[in-house]
Amino acid sequence: MDTLVFATNNKHKLDEVTAILKNSVAIAGLSEIGCHTNIPETGHSLQENALQKALFVYDNYHCNCFADDTGLEVEALNEEPGVYSARYAGEPVNFEANIDKLLDNLRGITNRKARFRTIVALIMDNHNFFFEGIINGYILTERKGHNGFGYDSVFVPDRYNETFAELSADIKNTVSHRAKAINQLCQFLINKSNNTIK
Repeated sequence: MDTLVFATNNKHKLDEVTAILKNSVAIAGLSEIGCHTNIPETGHSLQENALQKALFVYDNYHCNCFADDTGLEVEALNEEPGVYSARYAGEPVNFEANIDKLLDNLRGITNRKARFRTIVALIMDNHNFFFEGIINGYILTERKGHNGFGYDSVFVPDRYNETFAELSADIKNTVSHRAKAINQLCQFLINKSNNTIK
């Protein structure tokens, strides 16, 4: 299978997805195809944003590609920050400021239930496909751990006692929202490849 472009300039995401795929699919980031554009994300849903990024690459670079968008949805905050997770505290993107705002908004609230949700949009041969991954958990009152990125230091996934930032990359890349969506993508590509061979 030809190399698939992952529409991201986020090295953390690229490394994480590469680790999840374990060489079963060859992927390249935007820099590897010479794209250094900060692709707009103006959609009102995770799916719209993911598709917008994938379409930009497909239309301008004419290669099969996928993009993801992830949101942290907090029950007590009416599913905020959701689609605005990366820019929760405003521009420019600053995840430390985002976490500060999240913890401030949850101050005194006992319901800390939350979930991460990832949507992956794949464009292959001019067809669109979507994959979703969800992990439930809760938000701590303070940061813990130094791994990961984004809101990882305050999010504890169900069935674990550590935040994503405390868990090893191997564990996170097995159970996370992104892992679930990317694994669905991988299985789809494997099935598609097998059917093509037949």
